[in-house]
Amino acid sequence: MAKTNLGYLPRGNPCAQCGRPIASPDWIENGPGRVSYLWTCRACDYRFEAVAFFDESEAEREPLAA
Repeated sequence: MAKTNLGYLPRGNPCAQCGRPIASPDWIENGPGRVSYLWTCRACDYRFEAVAFFDESEAEREPLAA
């Protein structure tokens, strides 16, 4: 199971359309128990989103307001 590590930036993800590697995501969005990546292929101009979901016990919990 993947761990939540925001210092890790995925690189070389293959394009979902043509399969060529993409250097890095255009956008990264963190949410509770997940990280979303927006990828754009420069070779074929295809855009897609990939989402990583984490085990609830490994997800960072936001503090409760006092």
